Amino acid sequence: MANVVVVGSQWGDEGKGKIVDWLSERADTVARFQGGHNAGHTLVIDGVTYKLSALPSGVVRKGKMAVIGNGVVLDPWALVKEIASIRAQGVDVTKDNLRIAENTILILPLHSELDNIREVAAGKGKIGTTGRGIGPAYEDKVGRRAIRAQDLRDLPSLGAKVERMLMHHNALRRGLGEAELDAAAVTAEIAEIAPQITPYIDTVWKLLDEKRRAGKRILFEGAQGMLLDIDHGTYPFVTSSNTVASNAATGTGMGPSSIDYVLGITKAYTTRVGSGPFPTELEDEVGQRLGERGHEFGTVTGRSRRCGWFDAVLVRQSIKVNGIDGIALTKIDVLDGLDELKICVKYRLDGREIDYLPASEGEQARVEPIYETLEGWSESTDGARSWTDLPAQAVKYVRHLEELIEAPVAILSTSPEREDTILVRDPFED
Repeated sequence: MANVVVVGSQWGDEGKGKIVDWLSERADTVARFQGGHNAGHTLVIDGVTYKLSALPSGVVRKGKMAVIGNGVVLDPWALVKEIASIRAQGVDVTKDNLRIAENTILILPLHSELDNIREVAAGKGKIGTTGRGIGPAYEDKVGRRAIRAQDLRDLPSLGAKVERMLMHHNALRRGLGEAELDAAAVTAEIAEIAPQITPYIDTVWKLLDEKRRAGKRILFEGAQGMLLDIDHGTYPFVTSSNTVASNAATGTGMGPSSIDYVLGITKAYTTRVGSGPFPTELEDEVGQRLGERGHEFGTVTGRSRRCGWFDAVLVRQSIKVNGIDGIALTKIDVLDGLDELKICVKYRLDGREIDYLPASEGEQARVEPIYETLEGWSESTDGARSWTDLPAQAVKYVRHLEELIEAPVAILSTSPEREDTILVRDPFED
């Protein structure tokens, strides 16, 4: 039985929610391994829309275990609110189907406050964060002053840990002209939410190891996309965690040998939220059309996404860095009706051609796309469930993408509905 890692191969928003939900029927456990509630998943199941941010996608499926791994940063207040929201939609969430790793870092209100203060202070140089406190929480993690989920089970020692953390935060706040925080008040706030979180806390690495040894299928769910990775993305316009597939092991306590297949979720065009380089961005009627037809608005923030042509250079780079075995190509139906389609196959940088995105921030801003142009199609691909349902030109487009990115299409998604999916290779059986 294969264990599968699902990662975004672009800047996130590739449609991971639907694919993870579609795969979760074949899995026993779905584990989130990085990120926080800044990355949203929209699931459409039997006409009902679920919007998830902190919870793993598998939680809406009966009989599945949803796991929040130690690589995640977790906002307890946001989690409680999200649990209440999906319970109102008829989804039961208990300790029988949700577990939180005891060494998961907690996002506190002071983190989101600091996030927003710094973005305002940065002005035009802002990163474009969601303001959810993700970055400051990861900073506290590597600074070894964070509050972890297990601390909620040991409230008598919580006060001293909060005081240690505030030695750093209050110094920052003084420097930014903000009022200092009171340790007793912060401690009381955390203690109040603790009883709603502690029932879910578990030794997740042990739980997952037991499931693996029992032959159960584990689906590792990543947030955002490879191009937002703190090491391999478009730095500094990135998230604060490693979004690449290899972090599925670190972020859950599983060994690398536990990963059998890496599936890269890939949109049939390109989008990006927030600031940073975007070589194929379209600021014309075509870009606007892609955004409108693709409903390109962030699940968490509601911000419009920047849209552009498919960038084969970036996706091929993502495939190499992640070790992607196959891709799930999404939203091909958004391209219906376009007379022609362009694909970026190389970049021009300072007069020379290159086939990768350089690490330099300055060079990333200067690269110019070199395009190939393909004929579009007028017929609809919306809802297609087999290759024979697709227009010939759509099939040609998909096949050419496979050649350019050097990876096969394992799954093709033709609408937000989970059944509108063409399975070429089952990752769990590969």
